[in-house]
Amino acid sequence: MPNFRRHWIENQIHFQTHVTYKRMPILIDNFEYLWRAIQNMRHDTNFELIAWAVLPDHFHLMINAGYNDPSDLIKRIKLSFSSRYRKKSHLKYGRVWQHRFWNHVIMNQIDLNNHIDYIHYNAVKHGYVKDPFEYKYSSLDEYFRQGLYSRDWGIIESRFFNDSYGE
Repeated sequence: MPNFRRHWIENQIHFQTHVTYKRMPILIDNFEYLWRAIQNMRHDTNFELIAWAVLPDHFHLMINAGYNDPSDLIKRIKLSFSSRYRKKSHLKYGRVWQHRFWNHVIMNQIDLNNHIDYIHYNAVKHGYVKDPFEYKYSSLDEYFRQGLYSRDWGIIESRFFNDSYGE
C-alpha cells in the first residue's frame, strides 16, 4: 500500500471526511466519545473547528489546524475515539476506521461557503431528516444563532451537490 503524504501550510482551512470501517453505523450511538476526542484535541492544540456534522458511518469537519499537521490531529482524534469505543464494546482489537480520508484545501470564500453548506445539508442528503435543523449532530444551530442561516434554509429549496464533496 502506498504511503501518502499530505502537503499542508499553516493556517489553511481543510474540509475532511472520515468514514468508519465497512461503514459501520457506530458514530451517533457513540457521539459523546467522538465529541470528547475532538474537544480534547482542540484544547490540547488550539485548532479551529469551523463546521462539523456527524452521521452514523462518517463525519465531516471543516478545520483550520493552525500550526498543527491536520493529518496528525485527525489521527489522534480517531485513536481516542477508537480506544473508548473498543473499551465500551469489549473489543480488544479490530479496525474502526477506513484507511485514509478525504481532504480538500479550501481555496476561497465561495469554496468555504459551499463546503459549509454541504456539511450542514449532509443529513438531508443521506435521508436522515427532511429539515436540516432537525438534525442535532452538526454545527448548523451554531450558525443559525449567529444569524448566518435563516430557519427555512434547506427546506424551501433543495440543495444539490455534485460528487466533488468528499464521499
